[in-house]
Order: sequence, then structure tokens, then C-alpha cells
Amino acid sequence: METSALAVGLARAQFAFTVGFHILWPTLSIGLAWFVALLSVLWWRTGKPVYRDLMRFWMRLFALGFGMGVITGIVLSYEIGANWALYSRAVSNVLGPMFMYEALTAFFLEAGFVGIMLFGEGRVSKGAHSFACLMVACGALFSATWIIAANSWMQTPGGAVADARGIFHVTDWWQAVFTASFPYRLAHMVCASFLTGAFVVAGVSAFHLWRGQHLIASRTAFSLALWLALVLAPTQIALGDLHGRNTLKEQPVKLAAMEGLWDTTKGPAMTVIAWPDQDAQKNLYALDIPHLASLYLTHSWNGEVQGLKAVSPADQPNVPVVFFAFRIMVGIGMVLLATALTGLVLRLRGRLYAARWFQFLTMATTPLGFLAVLAGWTVTEAGRQPWIVYGHLRTADAVSPVSAGAVTASLLIFFAVYNILLLAFLWFAARVALKGPADTSPPTREHRGLDRTNVESLPRAAGAFEQAGA
Repeated sequence: METSALAVGLARAQFAFTVGFHILWPTLSIGLAWFVALLSVLWWRTGKPVYRDLMRFWMRLFALGFGMGVITGIVLSYEIGANWALYSRAVSNVLGPMFMYEALTAFFLEAGFVGIMLFGEGRVSKGAHSFACLMVACGALFSATWIIAANSWMQTPGGAVADARGIFHVTDWWQAVFTASFPYRLAHMVCASFLTGAFVVAGVSAFHLWRGQHLIASRTAFSLALWLALVLAPTQIALGDLHGRNTLKEQPVKLAAMEGLWDTTKGPAMTVIAWPDQDAQKNLYALDIPHLASLYLTHSWNGEVQGLKAVSPADQPNVPVVFFAFRIMVGIGMVLLATALTGLVLRLRGRLYAARWFQFLTMATTPLGFLAVLAGWTVTEAGRQPWIVYGHLRTADAVSPVSAGAVTASLLIFFAVYNILLLAFLWFAARVALKGPADTSPPTREHRGLDRTNVESLPRAAGAFEQAGA
């Protein structure tokens, strides 16, 4: 039974939707797990109640995200077997062991310690609880490592050869795991998770500062998150530059689609915005900056960059999707960097907690990290097309022989169920976030006075301290 083009498109749409939904939760879990681990260590080493209060608060939100990640991740394995049987047959010798190692080194580690993390505080020593938090955070990181290793093999395959039936066999496990793109993609994804988590913490803390409640805990979390963002935002941009140069070398067609570059060019311009016309193989309404793309891609004024026309149109990805997704990702990165730098300026001026407009700005940035991750994942996956294993196995040759109607029915079911799950998560997470962290710390002179310039917040601060029993 030959799979129709419609069925292939629907299978791709279904997997894009389910994996795009799933990736939100590991992103949140990785960022919050390490933030909780940091708070646990600070509580253990300093004994300051504010770190305990924040740890308890953010553990609850981490637990919600962790549960969502487990539920939505299980679906993917069944989906691969049902809709992508020919892909499974071809790559199972390579990717099957990686998924097994992910379960052994990551999921079991998280499952073994998450109970102590969530319910052991006060029942085990502070050191033991901190160790459990670190193990859960490491488990989340190991999980990302194996998943990125598997996906990187699909992007830049190595260490395996295909036999006459098209089935891959590993010849060198080191090369299969540590492919040419693996270190860049892992660092970029992990840093994105940390940065996303930092802005979630900053946004929730800004909300409570704006309302004038939970001031001690919220100021502490707000400060910590913005310090982290100040380090992570420029780091992510630097990692993105390294990743881009690796893509230029290993996947030049994807890179050309990201840049909207049709002709192989020396000293190419940066196309700020345009409308890529794939039928005409050119850009419409382009705004270009001469030689700038050459500078950040090749680090030279007249470096040569391969264009899309170097391959046939049948071997090109959907250029508009890749082109615009890349600009969304980069644009959000610039906004997050600007927000972190603005926070630094306000901190140096002693107005970090007083500028209400900055609290609004920080709240607005809360979802941007997730949007950037989705845009970046779109660039990665759509830019690899029409290959599912780059240069070896086409996506159209990897789909199960299923009917378009069957895929449509399951896609509609997933869409309905996942939106119900999302609404449930938002309901429970919003209740936790709106309630905020407890304030059991006695207010210091600094917290009693707050910023002298923020006189409006003093009545609310006094009420908050009275509720806390100050």
C-alpha cells in the first residue's frame, strides 16, 4: 500500500503538533529543576528561610511541568511506531539504544529522586534534600542529552551505514552519539531551557512585586532570575553563532533557507526581512544589509556561502517556514537580551524593584522563551526536509502505509486532548502562581523601606508584612 502525499503531510503535521507541544514541558522542567536545585543548596548552606519558601513554591510548578512532560512524551513513542514504521525499521539499530539509555540514565534517575525532592523536605536532612534536587536536575539534563544525540544523528548522521535494505547498522558508537552537530545543538537547547526558566521566574516574581505582595521572596527571586538572564542571554547568542557556523558546514541548504539566500554568493548580505518566493526562487520586498551575513557566518567580509539553487527545488525545504521561524527566534533572543540589560541598568540605579513599567515588561517576556524554542525547533526540523535522516532517508519514504483518514482522526483526537491538558495545566499553574510563595522571613531594614522612590508600594508592603506576621 503506497502512502499518499496527503497522508504524509498529515503524519508530519501530527508529529509536529505533538512534539511541539511536548517540548514545552522539558524546556520548563530543565530550567525550573536547576533553579530549584540552586534554591535548595542556598537554603542548605545559608539557612535563610526565603530560599526555603522559594524552593517550596517553585517545586510545585516544576512538578506540574514534569507531569505534563511525562504524559506527552509517552505518546511520541507510540506515534513513531504507528505513523513512521518505515523510519523505525531503518533507524531502530541506532536510535533504539539511545532511547533506552535515556530511560536508564535520565528517567530512572528523575523517578528515583523526584519523590524525595517533592515530599522529603523536612523528612530528610537539608543536604540529602539538596542532593535529591540535584539528581532530578541532572536527570532532566541527561534526558535532553540523549534526545538531542538522537536528533543530531538524524541531522548529521555518522558512525552507521545502511545495508541493501536501507537498514542502518552502527559501526562506531562514539561517532553515532557525538555527531558533528551534537555539541552545538545540546548547548543551544540547554541554554534555551535555562533562559526560558529564568524569565518564567522573573515574570511571576514581577507580577507579585507589581501587586505589592510576597515582597521578600519575590524580590529575591526577581534578582536571582535577572542575574541568570544577564549571563544566559548573551551566552545563548554566542552559542547560536557557533551553531550557525556548524550548520553552514554540515547542512548548507538549511542555512541558506534560514538566510533566504538563493544564489551562492561571496560576501552575502543579511536579509533583514523579505518574502521568499520559492516558485520564482527569489526574495520579494527584501531589506538587505550588505556583507553582514558574511561577517557573522564566515567571520570575513567576502566569505562564500552556498545558496539554495545549488540543489534542485525537490531537495529544498519549505523556505518561508524556515526563514520566518529563524527571524522569530533571533528577534525574541534580542528582546530577552535587551530586557536583561535593562534590568542591569535599573539595578545599578537602585530602581530594579521600583520601576513598575519594567515589571510589566518582565511579565510580558514570560512566554517568549517558549515561543523561541518552538521557532528554533521549527528551523531545525523543517530545515532538514525533505530528509528525515539528512542525505540518506527521505521523509516521504519513512511513513507507514496508513490512510489519510486514519491520520486525520488521530490528529483531531490529539488536538482536543492536548488542549484540554493545556487548559488544565494553566488552571492549576495559575492558581499556584497567583497564590505565590510564603513570606516567613522577618523583613530586614532594606525590605521595610523598599526603594524610597517607590512610595506607592509602601501601603501594600505594610499589608503584606502584617499578613506575614511581621
